[in-house]
Amino acid sequence: MVKKLRRKFVLTAMLSLFLILVAIIGVINFLNYREVQSGADDALNILAENEGFFPEMKMEFGKKDKDNGAPPMKPEDMDGLFFGGKAAYNRTIEMPFQTRYFWVKLDSDGLVLNTDVGHIAAVSKSEAEEIATQVFNSGNKERGYYDWHYRYILKENEDGSTLIIFLDCSSGFYGANRLLLMTLGIAGVSLIGMFILVYLFSGKAVAPVVESLEKQKRFITDAGHELKTPLAVVSANVDVIELESGKTEWTQSIRGQIKRMNGLVKNMLTLSRMEEENIHVVFSDLDMSYAVKDAAQSFMPVAESRNLKYNMDIAENIHISGDKNAINQLSSLLIDNAMKYASEKGVVNICLELDSKGKKAIFEVSNTCDSIPEGNLDRLFDRFYRADSSRSRNTGGYGIGLSVARAIANSHGGSIEAKRDGDHMIRFIVVIPVAKQQAN
Repeated sequence: MVKKLRRKFVLTAMLSLFLILVAIIGVINFLNYREVQSGADDALNILAENEGFFPEMKMEFGKKDKDNGAPPMKPEDMDGLFFGGKAAYNRTIEMPFQTRYFWVKLDSDGLVLNTDVGHIAAVSKSEAEEIATQVFNSGNKERGYYDWHYRYILKENEDGSTLIIFLDCSSGFYGANRLLLMTLGIAGVSLIGMFILVYLFSGKAVAPVVESLEKQKRFITDAGHELKTPLAVVSANVDVIELESGKTEWTQSIRGQIKRMNGLVKNMLTLSRMEEENIHVVFSDLDMSYAVKDAAQSFMPVAESRNLKYNMDIAENIHISGDKNAINQLSSLLIDNAMKYASEKGVVNICLELDSKGKKAIFEVSNTCDSIPEGNLDRLFDRFYRADSSRSRNTGGYGIGLSVARAIANSHGGSIEAKRDGDHMIRFIVVIPVAKQQAN
């Protein structure tokens, strides 16, 4: 129990950190890629407005100020910008020398009119014309990517010709990819470091819960053992009374209550023992078919007394690695539960078979019932949960048997679940791995 709790704490913390890192890395890299594209589009817009050439940027920089009658802007006038005036000024005037691009002009029929590859070394004139022709014939409008690292823009001129400008974004995407790898590496290292820290400190984090669970288990164990003595004394006193005065309905009632209390104490101790982390149950090869059949046959008189239709379909020679007493108890608990809650003249089905892959044993107990609890049936396995208190009083249930059944299934590396089958049939399905020799 402690290991499971600690494991869940570590898993929850690591999953939360993982999701946060994914969100942060995703946003950073998404914005970075968008920035690369945005910078390429800005350069393409300038080139498109100037027929494929950069204007004299120093003059262009102060053009608007001249038009307004103001003197040209200088680097020192740009101190209010985020990256500083000098950096922004230098970036602007250096753009023509840092940008790698080429352009091709085509007529309305797609024939090449003019080509300029003087600003790029990776593309020849013939390659540029071939690329431009492909983009022109593809029917793409305005802008897009060619081969994922050439950003292009189409500009239709008044004379019917089309200017296609391609800008090489490989340098920007190379830097963006490196940033992606660096952030992924940092995230990986962070996850490993966080895992170590969370694992080391998880013991302290769950310590209060562990202490509460340990006290609860000690209380159940101590109370169970303490209850055995007075129950034995009461049973002995009843024996004496019956020897002196004979059996009466009162002594029989006392015996019935003693039997119920003994069953409750037994189940509580079994549940506590199954959940004890330091309990190492020694498993051996077990013929589960025989164990289930033995338990099922013992309930045949009960089924006959209640006029129930009792069906058994138990496959032979299904072996698991388990504890014989625990599997017998698991089978008896589920069958007894079906007998108690089966509707009058209803049906109880017992089935044991292998799954389609032959690696798991599937033990199923189903019964008809007057009503099935609403909502999540997993609550039936909670301790002391009873869907119908009045019905439980009549059948003698305490709401702990299914909890014990789940503890036994889990201790054998398996699982148990409850399912509805229509409106008046409930199924309890236990899945346990078969022995390795049989699985192979």
